[in-house]
Amino acid sequence: MKLSLVMPVYNEGPTLRTVLERLGTVDMPVPWELIVVDDGSHDGAADAIDRAWVPGAERVLVVKARANRGKGSALRKGFELATGDILGVQDADLEYDPVQIPELLAPILAGDTDVVYGTRQFGSHASYSFWYVVGNRAISLAASALFDRYVTDAYTCYKFFTRQRYEQLRLTADGFEIEAELTGGLLRTGARLYEIPISYAARSRAEGKKIKPSDGIRGILRLLRVRVRGW
Repeated sequence: MKLSLVMPVYNEGPTLRTVLERLGTVDMPVPWELIVVDDGSHDGAADAIDRAWVPGAERVLVVKARANRGKGSALRKGFELATGDILGVQDADLEYDPVQIPELLAPILAGDTDVVYGTRQFGSHASYSFWYVVGNRAISLAASALFDRYVTDAYTCYKFFTRQRYEQLRLTADGFEIEAELTGGLLRTGARLYEIPISYAARSRAEGKKIKPSDGIRGILRLLRVRVRGW
């Protein structure tokens, strides 16, 4: 088995190197590669990526988009280039700690499931805002109701799934609604999401948080689209 981690990047200069170095210290249970997709950044951070920062990776591939199109576009490009049997996402900020990845991979490697979500624990010290948490729960509730499968954190970054499961999807979203499309698509294929609690340290808007309330509305509309039309 091999893991392909896709990392979308958009002006993450203050945190990118730290995240890559943390990834390089993780004792992954399988061989792995990292695909960094620079989504039209103008801070030059992705240009300076040094292979030595992630010594554990078999391959570090950096792909640059000419213009910013959104997280969904970056993820879809990364998944296209992935060669692993397991696909996953790692954001370029410091909200998610890569040390948690081996635990998230364990149920897939054991053959217990083919989809694992890292479910965030929204304590008062780890929430961006009250309405952000409420919005995430509303989208998760909508996904659960629409597809009759229980999910508690539809918008978590830490999503891991087998290539076979991914190939059943037809992703088209460009923006943050990719999170809803991924969750809705996986549930539509009959997947039962295996959720594992993870730690989480939310950024503030001043620190680079990009998701907006309008993205939540787009997410719910995307869930409806996947439920009614397929994609």
